[in-house]
Amino acid sequence: MSAQHNSWGRVTRRQRGTARLEDLADSAADGLLPFGNGRSYGDSCHNDRGRLIAMRPGAAIRAFDPETGVLTADAGVLLSDILALVMPQGYFLEVTPGTAQVTLGGAIANDVHGKNHHRRGTFGRSVLSFTLLSSDGSRTLCSTSDNQSLFAATIGGMGLTGVIEAATIRLMPVPSANVRQTAFRFTSIDGYFDAIDEIDARHEYSVAWIDQLARGGSLGRGALMAGDHAEHGGPARAPSAPRLAVPFSPPVNLLNRLTLKAFNALYYARAPKTPETVIVPWASYFHPLDAITGWNQLYGPRGLFQHQSVYPFETGRETTIALIECAQAHGAASFLTVLKRFGDVPSPGLLSFPRPGFTLTLDFANSGERTLKMLNALDAIVLKAGGALNPYKDQRMGPEMFAASFPNWRELEAMRDPALMSDLWRRTAMVLDRDQPATRSMSTAARL
Repeated sequence: MSAQHNSWGRVTRRQRGTARLEDLADSAADGLLPFGNGRSYGDSCHNDRGRLIAMRPGAAIRAFDPETGVLTADAGVLLSDILALVMPQGYFLEVTPGTAQVTLGGAIANDVHGKNHHRRGTFGRSVLSFTLLSSDGSRTLCSTSDNQSLFAATIGGMGLTGVIEAATIRLMPVPSANVRQTAFRFTSIDGYFDAIDEIDARHEYSVAWIDQLARGGSLGRGALMAGDHAEHGGPARAPSAPRLAVPFSPPVNLLNRLTLKAFNALYYARAPKTPETVIVPWASYFHPLDAITGWNQLYGPRGLFQHQSVYPFETGRETTIALIECAQAHGAASFLTVLKRFGDVPSPGLLSFPRPGFTLTLDFANSGERTLKMLNALDAIVLKAGGALNPYKDQRMGPEMFAASFPNWRELEAMRDPALMSDLWRRTAMVLDRDQPATRSMSTAARL
């Protein structure tokens, strides 16, 4: 049996074999992989040699206590469904990524982050416990106090340690889900770095949009949007259905240098020259692109690559400039260029991407070898700065870059369920493991 289960980047699109959860114990040599809603950009959710276990069918929220803000749900439940239930009761996710169309299991497996990492760290810090199904048929309760090693390996473990069946998370009480946003534009990248420390000290959330095409004295210009939950406004409702949709992939990339230059100029001009505070709907602040169904198709039939890196505070300004200039030198245009500051709140996950420093996200239409050459050049800048790449957004980094980003990858390999495999792990860790043999995956009993 096969179905179309693709990642958000759409660089590779094909029929992928599917399996049931019950098939985990009888997996073939090429393995299985749990699949949520396909919002990972790269191949961490692909297993083209094996099969995928669809986690969404039948998933439901099992319990929610409005007194404590503790919720239990199946792994295939979308974050949007959780928000729809808890917002009217005065709660919100402690950490939400840039889309609510991800599953609870996917948020844990990718240890996603949001616009408030400097305050609350990653999604994994909200996780109280989960049940993990292993290929030997056993179920294990994992938490900060039970099976701690497996708990840590599963958070950010990309679905490789076992199948998360259900999880219990902590939500945070808020006076309103809507956001009191303070926004202003900065004329160059210096404006961001000169302001961000104070901004993050004062606000729960912050994110900056960057005009990646601006040059000269305007290089890195953009707009910074800081926010806190509004003190008034009452319970928020779930957003209405998306108003716009891209029903098919156009034959060419519509997000090219010409269109983006015009868009960037307009977006920058509309940003306030001086700080301006307004109340904005929660959905437009946290998940603006969820309002456009299929927006990833605007990149054309060959899909897109997203490059997200993190690099230390000490060289943040210089590294950000180098990355922007590198993309410009290769003639590339990034539609979604986002700059955020990660704090020093540690993640409970073994292989989590966020760490103290700055993170820059760029995305590019796939132009084949030209794009790959540029991405390799961006990697080299990140590597020189002592940074790392986000594996959940990647679909082409080499084993060496992966090892430099996650030097403790062998610890996850030792905890990996032998029945589970992904294209990313096969492309990176398995190549490293062949080149430098080490202890293979342990049995479930040994892992526990």
